[in-house]
Amino acid sequence: MNEFGPAGVLDGLSRRQFLASAAVAGTAAAAFSPLPVLSQPRKITFAWSQASFCQVPVPIALERGFFEKNGLQVEVLNWGGAADQLLEALATGKAEVGVGLIHRWVKPLEAGLDVKLVGSVHGGCLRLVGVNAAGVTQDVKTLKGKVIGVADLNAPAKQFYSIHLAKKGINVDKDVEWRVYPADLLDVAVKKGEVHAIADGDPNLYLIEKRNPGVFTELGNSAKGEYAEKICCVLGAGGKFAREDKKHVAGVVRALAQASQYVAENPNESARIFAKYTPKFEVDDLQKLLAELTYKHHPAGSNLRDEVRDFAADFRSAGILKKSTDPVRFANHVSLDVLS
Repeated sequence: MNEFGPAGVLDGLSRRQFLASAAVAGTAAAAFSPLPVLSQPRKITFAWSQASFCQVPVPIALERGFFEKNGLQVEVLNWGGAADQLLEALATGKAEVGVGLIHRWVKPLEAGLDVKLVGSVHGGCLRLVGVNAAGVTQDVKTLKGKVIGVADLNAPAKQFYSIHLAKKGINVDKDVEWRVYPADLLDVAVKKGEVHAIADGDPNLYLIEKRNPGVFTELGNSAKGEYAEKICCVLGAGGKFAREDKKHVAGVVRALAQASQYVAENPNESARIFAKYTPKFEVDDLQKLLAELTYKHHPAGSNLRDEVRDFAADFRSAGILKKSTDPVRFANHVSLDVLS
């Protein structure tokens, strides 16, 4: 029997949607509220991907002292493995907390890994661009009969745009073909005429467009439209740590919320700080990228749970989650409010 089987619809859903802005304001206030002074900082291991520029709030929290201000002594673990391996590391206590894309985490969490979603870092960073010469411009319906290049068939951009295109009436299994290429060679495939659109994340897609000016038209952006106020990178904590040390988990959530807000308000300085972690990227490029991402959106508590529910519903409709998985029960199970 599916652990997340049907449990009905949450009462008052429309009311919560109506009060969303007030709830977000409440969450922000909680995230920035002072933390009681602790006599001894809690040592934790924080797993993140140094190659993922969108996770810049992690080094910002280190460099600007947000972790220390929230009673934490943090050792960072630069994680290069798969998302399910990261979640397993959290579930088994090899690291207390970690960040990653919600799109990669939903399916492993459905499988029952003991990890709780406790916070978030920013909104969308996934984009879909069409090749002008292939006639894929403006309207996503021009993708019918075309090939979309992706870095892998389980990539967040592939999963996200499978959902997005299906909502637009495109059969993502029959109307388009998804073809895999190494991320940094997707534009080479375009030049060979092998793909007519690219679904990927920044900074790779940004750099591809920079190398090929005038070649692409943006068809989709997860930081705009329907998903403008939706999570992308989330903060997870090992279940045991989350249940037994809620105070320090809350400290991590506060520190990351404060760091995310700092990035939103100071993208140029954040880019300079982060540049030493990614020397292959120019500071100017990082500044442009950070200024475009929605770091002001970093919900926790009930707001995070509601967004997880919405993603679960989308992923179920796309066949990524089981049809028997109820989004409400799933979100209630994998999300934990540590700020209340």
